[in-house]
Amino acid sequence: MNMESSMTRWLIAIGLLLLPSLHLQATPWQDVPAAEVEAQLDKKFADGKYSPKGADTCLTCHRKSATVMAMFDGAHGNLDNPKSPMADLQCEACHGPLGTHNKKNSKDPMITFGLNSPVPAEKQNSICLSCHNDEQRMAWQGNHHDNADVPCASCHQIHVANDPIRDKSQEVAICTQCHTEQRAQLHQRSAHPLKNNQMVCSDCHNAHGSLADSSLKQMSVNDNCYSCHAEKRGPMLWEHAPVTDNCVNCHNPHGSVNEAMLTIKAPQLCQQCHASVGHTGNAYFNGQPNAFTAGQSCMNCHGQIHGSNHPSGNLLQR
Repeated sequence: MNMESSMTRWLIAIGLLLLPSLHLQATPWQDVPAAEVEAQLDKKFADGKYSPKGADTCLTCHRKSATVMAMFDGAHGNLDNPKSPMADLQCEACHGPLGTHNKKNSKDPMITFGLNSPVPAEKQNSICLSCHNDEQRMAWQGNHHDNADVPCASCHQIHVANDPIRDKSQEVAICTQCHTEQRAQLHQRSAHPLKNNQMVCSDCHNAHGSLADSSLKQMSVNDNCYSCHAEKRGPMLWEHAPVTDNCVNCHNPHGSVNEAMLTIKAPQLCQQCHASVGHTGNAYFNGQPNAFTAGQSCMNCHGQIHGSNHPSGNLLQR
Protein backbone atom coordinates (compact mmCIF):
# COMPACT_ATOMS: atom_id res chain seq x y z
CA MET A 1 0.00 0.00 0.00
CA ASN A 2 1.51 3.34 -1.02
CA MET A 3 1.83 6.32 1.33
CA GLU A 4 -0.93 8.33 -0.39
CA SER A 5 -3.45 5.51 0.05
CA SER A 6 -2.49 5.06 3.70
CA MET A 7 -2.92 8.77 4.34
CA THR A 8 -6.36 8.75 2.67
CA ARG A 9 -7.56 5.85 4.84
CA TRP A 10 -6.19 7.54 7.94
CA LEU A 11 -8.08 10.76 7.15
CA ILE A 12 -11.31 8.81 6.52
CA ALA A 13 -10.93 7.01 9.86
CA ILE A 14 -10.40 10.29 11.70
CA GLY A 15 -13.43 11.77 9.95
CA LEU A 16 -15.63 8.85 11.04
CA LEU A 17 -14.48 9.27 14.61
CA LEU A 18 -15.37 12.96 14.52
CA LEU A 19 -18.80 12.50 12.97
CA PRO A 20 -20.67 11.78 16.24
CA SER A 21 -19.31 14.91 17.91
CA LEU A 22 -20.05 17.03 14.84
CA HIS A 23 -23.59 15.70 14.76
CA LEU A 24 -24.16 16.56 18.40
CA GLN A 25 -23.00 20.15 17.83
CA ALA A 26 -25.07 20.65 14.68
CA THR A 27 -28.48 22.29 14.66
CA PRO A 28 -31.41 21.09 12.48
CA TRP A 29 -31.42 24.48 10.73
CA GLN A 30 -27.68 24.59 10.03
CA ASP A 31 -28.26 24.45 6.26
CA VAL A 32 -30.94 27.14 6.30
CA PRO A 33 -29.69 30.58 5.15
CA ALA A 34 -29.00 32.93 8.06
CA ALA A 35 -31.47 35.55 6.78
CA GLU A 36 -34.24 32.94 6.69
CA VAL A 37 -33.42 31.76 10.24
CA GLU A 38 -33.57 35.36 11.42
CA ALA A 39 -36.92 35.92 9.71
CA GLN A 40 -38.38 32.76 11.27
CA LEU A 41 -37.20 33.84 14.72
CA ASP A 42 -38.72 37.30 14.28
CA LYS A 43 -42.06 35.68 13.41
CA LYS A 44 -41.82 33.32 16.40
CA PHE A 45 -41.31 36.26 18.75
CA ALA A 46 -44.31 38.02 17.18
CA ASP A 47 -46.45 34.90 17.62
CA GLY A 48 -45.20 34.36 21.20
CA LYS A 49 -45.99 30.64 21.39
CA TYR A 50 -44.11 29.73 24.56
CA SER A 51 -44.20 26.27 26.12
CA PRO A 52 -46.61 25.88 29.05
CA LYS A 53 -44.08 23.56 30.73
CA GLY A 54 -40.98 25.72 30.30
CA ALA A 55 -37.66 24.01 30.93
CA ASP A 56 -39.33 20.62 31.45
CA THR A 57 -40.17 20.57 27.74
CA CYS A 58 -36.61 21.50 26.76
CA LEU A 59 -35.02 18.97 29.07
CA THR A 60 -37.02 16.16 27.51
CA CYS A 61 -34.39 16.20 24.76
CA HIS A 62 -31.52 18.26 26.17
CA ARG A 63 -31.10 16.74 29.64
CA LYS A 64 -28.35 14.40 28.38
CA SER A 65 -26.15 17.38 27.47
CA ALA A 66 -23.62 18.19 30.19
CA THR A 67 -23.31 21.69 28.76
CA VAL A 68 -27.02 22.32 29.11
CA MET A 69 -27.28 20.89 32.62
CA ALA A 70 -24.27 22.91 33.82
CA MET A 71 -26.47 26.01 33.59
CA PHE A 72 -28.19 24.97 36.81
CA ASP A 73 -24.88 25.39 38.63
CA GLY A 74 -24.74 29.10 37.80
CA ALA A 75 -26.74 32.27 38.41
CA HIS A 76 -28.82 31.96 35.23
CA GLY A 77 -30.19 28.58 36.30
CA ASN A 78 -30.90 29.52 39.92
CA LEU A 79 -34.60 28.92 40.56
CA ASP A 80 -34.42 30.72 43.90
CA ASN A 81 -33.28 34.00 42.37
CA PRO A 82 -36.29 36.06 41.19
CA LYS A 83 -34.04 37.88 38.67
CA SER A 84 -32.86 34.63 37.09
CA PRO A 85 -34.23 33.56 33.67
CA MET A 86 -35.23 30.30 35.34
CA ALA A 87 -37.64 32.19 37.58
CA ASP A 88 -39.46 33.60 34.54
CA LEU A 89 -39.64 32.05 31.06
CA GLN A 90 -36.80 29.68 31.87
CA CYS A 91 -34.85 28.47 28.79
CA GLU A 92 -37.16 30.44 26.49
CA ALA A 93 -36.23 33.69 28.23
CA CYS A 94 -32.97 33.59 26.26
CA HIS A 95 -33.55 31.12 23.44
CA GLY A 96 -36.94 32.45 22.39
CA PRO A 97 -40.44 30.91 22.12
CA LEU A 98 -40.58 27.15 21.65
CA GLY A 99 -43.12 27.20 18.78
CA THR A 100 -42.96 23.85 16.99
CA HIS A 101 -39.30 23.28 17.80
CA ASN A 102 -40.01 20.10 19.79
CA LYS A 103 -42.02 18.44 17.05
CA LYS A 104 -40.49 15.45 15.28
CA ASN A 105 -38.21 16.37 12.37
CA SER A 106 -38.88 20.04 13.00
CA LYS A 107 -36.42 22.65 11.72
CA ASP A 108 -38.08 25.39 13.74
CA PRO A 109 -35.05 27.40 14.95
CA MET A 110 -34.21 28.62 18.44
CA ILE A 111 -31.84 31.47 19.21
CA THR A 112 -28.25 30.32 19.50
CA PHE A 113 -25.42 32.51 20.74
CA GLY A 114 -21.81 33.19 19.83
CA LEU A 115 -19.77 34.04 16.76
CA ASN A 116 -21.11 31.06 14.77
CA SER A 117 -24.76 31.86 15.37
CA PRO A 118 -26.92 32.82 12.34
CA VAL A 119 -28.54 35.44 14.57
CA PRO A 120 -26.89 38.89 14.20
CA ALA A 121 -24.82 40.04 17.17
CA GLU A 122 -27.14 43.01 17.74
CA LYS A 123 -30.15 40.74 18.28
CA GLN A 124 -28.16 38.28 20.40
CA ASN A 125 -27.00 41.11 22.62
CA SER A 126 -30.49 42.58 22.91
CA ILE A 127 -31.48 39.38 24.73
CA CYS A 128 -28.64 39.82 27.22
CA LEU A 129 -29.23 43.55 27.65
CA SER A 130 -32.92 43.02 28.39
CA CYS A 131 -31.72 41.99 31.86
CA HIS A 132 -28.17 43.33 32.06
CA ASN A 133 -29.07 46.97 31.47
CA ASP A 134 -27.34 48.88 34.26
CA GLU A 135 -24.74 51.61 34.83
CA GLN A 136 -21.92 49.23 33.83
CA ARG A 137 -23.44 48.81 30.36
CA MET A 138 -25.06 52.22 29.83
CA ALA A 139 -22.47 53.10 27.15
CA TRP A 140 -22.66 49.78 25.28
CA GLN A 141 -24.39 51.29 22.26
CA GLY A 142 -21.71 52.57 19.89
CA ASN A 143 -18.71 51.35 21.86
CA HIS A 144 -15.84 49.46 20.23
CA HIS A 145 -17.24 45.95 20.82
CA ASP A 146 -20.74 46.96 19.71
CA ASN A 147 -19.43 48.54 16.50
CA ALA A 148 -17.38 45.41 15.79
CA ASP A 149 -20.52 43.24 16.11
CA VAL A 150 -19.08 41.28 19.01
CA PRO A 151 -21.75 39.10 20.67
CA CYS A 152 -21.75 38.92 24.46
CA ALA A 153 -21.41 35.13 24.22
CA SER A 154 -18.06 35.41 22.44
CA CYS A 155 -16.58 36.61 25.76
CA HIS A 156 -19.02 35.27 28.34
CA GLN A 157 -20.12 31.70 29.06
CA ILE A 158 -23.61 31.23 30.48
CA HIS A 159 -23.98 27.47 30.93
CA VAL A 160 -21.27 27.28 33.58
CA ALA A 161 -21.07 27.67 37.34
CA ASN A 162 -18.55 30.50 37.02
CA ASP A 163 -18.02 32.62 33.90
CA PRO A 164 -14.27 32.31 33.09
CA ILE A 165 -13.87 35.94 32.02
CA ARG A 166 -14.96 37.06 35.49
CA ASP A 167 -11.99 35.19 36.90
CA LYS A 168 -9.05 37.61 36.90
CA SER A 169 -6.62 34.77 36.34
CA GLN A 170 -8.26 34.09 32.95
CA GLU A 171 -9.42 37.55 31.88
CA VAL A 172 -6.27 38.67 30.05
CA ALA A 173 -6.05 35.40 28.09
CA ILE A 174 -9.65 35.78 26.93
CA CYS A 175 -9.31 39.44 25.93
CA THR A 176 -6.09 38.86 24.02
CA GLN A 177 -7.64 36.14 21.89
CA CYS A 178 -8.94 39.06 19.80
CA HIS A 179 -6.60 41.86 20.88
CA THR A 180 -3.50 40.17 19.49
CA GLU A 181 -1.44 43.34 19.12
CA GLN A 182 -1.78 44.02 22.84
CA ARG A 183 -0.97 40.38 23.59
CA ALA A 184 2.38 40.82 21.83
CA GLN A 185 3.06 44.13 23.57
CA LEU A 186 2.44 42.85 27.09
CA HIS A 187 5.27 40.34 26.57
CA GLN A 188 7.79 43.01 25.64
CA ARG A 189 10.66 43.93 27.96
CA SER A 190 8.85 46.87 29.59
CA ALA A 191 5.15 46.41 30.26
CA HIS A 192 2.48 46.54 32.89
CA PRO A 193 2.32 43.19 34.71
CA LEU A 194 -0.66 41.77 32.84
CA LYS A 195 1.12 38.60 31.78
CA ASN A 196 1.51 37.71 35.47
CA ASN A 197 -2.13 38.65 36.23
CA GLN A 198 -1.00 41.30 38.70
CA MET A 199 -3.13 43.59 36.56
CA VAL A 200 -6.03 42.82 34.22
CA CYS A 201 -7.57 44.63 31.27
CA SER A 202 -10.61 45.72 33.28
CA ASP A 203 -8.40 47.67 35.69
CA CYS A 204 -8.20 50.31 32.95
CA HIS A 205 -10.97 49.48 30.46
CA ASN A 206 -14.70 48.84 30.64
CA ALA A 207 -15.33 46.22 27.97
CA HIS A 208 -19.01 47.19 27.89
CA GLY A 209 -18.17 50.76 26.89
CA SER A 210 -17.60 54.09 28.57
CA LEU A 211 -17.85 57.79 27.78
CA ALA A 212 -14.05 58.03 27.39
CA ASP A 213 -11.74 57.07 24.53
CA SER A 214 -10.78 53.38 24.23
CA SER A 215 -13.51 52.48 26.75
CA LEU A 216 -11.30 53.75 29.60
CA LYS A 217 -12.83 53.66 33.06
CA GLN A 218 -11.79 57.27 33.76
CA MET A 219 -12.68 60.29 31.65
CA SER A 220 -9.17 60.75 30.23
CA VAL A 221 -5.99 58.77 29.65
CA ASN A 222 -4.17 60.77 32.33
CA ASP A 223 -6.90 60.25 34.93
CA ASN A 224 -6.73 56.54 34.20
CA CYS A 225 -2.96 56.53 34.73
CA TYR A 226 -3.16 58.72 37.85
CA SER A 227 -5.45 56.19 39.54
CA CYS A 228 -2.24 54.21 40.13
CA HIS A 229 0.54 56.72 39.41
CA ALA A 230 -0.72 59.40 41.79
CA GLU A 231 2.76 60.90 42.24
CA LYS A 232 2.60 62.10 38.63
CA ARG A 233 -0.73 63.86 39.03
CA GLY A 234 0.43 67.38 39.94
CA PRO A 235 -0.24 70.21 39.64
CA MET A 236 3.46 71.02 39.47
CA LEU A 237 5.16 74.40 39.75
CA TRP A 238 7.04 73.57 36.54
CA GLU A 239 5.05 71.34 34.22
CA HIS A 240 6.06 69.44 31.09
CA ALA A 241 3.51 70.06 28.33
CA PRO A 242 3.35 66.54 26.83
CA VAL A 243 2.92 65.08 30.33
CA THR A 244 -0.06 67.26 31.22
CA ASP A 245 -1.52 66.68 27.75
CA ASN A 246 -1.48 62.88 27.49
CA CYS A 247 0.68 60.15 29.02
CA VAL A 248 0.62 58.16 25.77
CA ASN A 249 2.51 60.95 24.01
CA CYS A 250 5.57 59.23 25.43
CA HIS A 251 4.44 55.87 26.84
CA ASN A 252 2.77 52.79 25.39
CA PRO A 253 0.71 51.43 28.31
CA HIS A 254 0.52 47.90 26.85
CA GLY A 255 4.29 47.49 26.58
CA SER A 256 7.38 48.54 24.69
CA VAL A 257 10.87 47.34 23.83
CA ASN A 258 12.14 50.57 25.43
CA GLU A 259 12.69 51.36 29.09
CA ALA A 260 9.68 52.71 31.02
CA MET A 261 7.36 51.72 28.16
CA LEU A 262 8.58 54.66 26.08
CA THR A 263 7.24 54.67 22.54
CA ILE A 264 10.67 55.66 21.19
CA LYS A 265 14.05 55.54 22.89
CA ALA A 266 15.54 58.83 24.13
CA PRO A 267 16.97 61.10 22.82
CA GLN A 268 14.91 60.52 19.64
CA LEU A 269 11.73 60.75 21.73
CA CYS A 270 12.75 64.13 23.15
CA GLN A 271 13.88 65.40 19.78
CA GLN A 272 10.39 65.00 18.37
CA CYS A 273 9.67 68.29 20.14
CA HIS A 274 13.12 69.62 21.12
CA ALA A 275 14.68 69.86 17.68
CA SER A 276 16.10 73.39 17.86
CA VAL A 277 19.75 74.21 17.15
CA GLY A 278 22.06 73.46 20.07
CA HIS A 279 22.74 70.43 22.20
CA THR A 280 19.10 69.37 22.02
CA GLY A 281 19.15 69.29 18.25
CA ASN A 282 22.55 67.64 17.88
CA ALA A 283 22.45 65.21 20.79
CA TYR A 284 22.00 62.07 18.75
CA PHE A 285 24.43 62.97 16.01
CA ASN A 286 27.65 63.28 18.02
CA GLY A 287 30.15 60.67 16.91
CA GLN A 288 31.11 59.56 20.45
CA PRO A 289 28.99 58.54 23.45
CA ASN A 290 28.23 61.56 25.60
CA ALA A 291 25.81 62.86 28.22
CA PHE A 292 23.09 63.11 25.61
CA THR A 293 23.22 59.51 24.40
CA ALA A 294 24.70 57.45 27.25
CA GLY A 295 22.90 56.26 30.38
CA GLN A 296 19.50 57.91 30.69
CA SER A 297 20.21 60.25 27.78
CA CYS A 298 18.37 63.56 28.21
CA MET A 299 17.21 62.43 31.64
CA ASN A 300 20.83 62.41 32.83
CA CYS A 301 20.28 66.12 33.38
CA HIS A 302 16.52 66.64 33.12
CA GLY A 303 15.60 64.06 35.75
CA GLN A 304 12.22 65.52 36.75
CA ILE A 305 10.70 64.96 33.36
CA HIS A 306 7.16 64.59 34.75
CA GLY A 307 7.34 68.01 36.40
CA SER A 308 9.12 69.80 39.22
CA ASN A 309 8.13 71.73 42.35
CA HIS A 310 11.65 73.04 42.96
CA PRO A 311 11.93 76.86 42.70
CA SER A 312 14.84 76.41 40.28
CA GLY A 313 13.33 73.52 38.39
CA ASN A 314 12.15 75.35 35.31
CA LEU A 315 14.39 73.13 33.18
CA LEU A 316 13.10 70.04 35.02
CA GLN A 317 16.62 69.43 36.34
CA ARG A 318 15.73 69.32 40.04
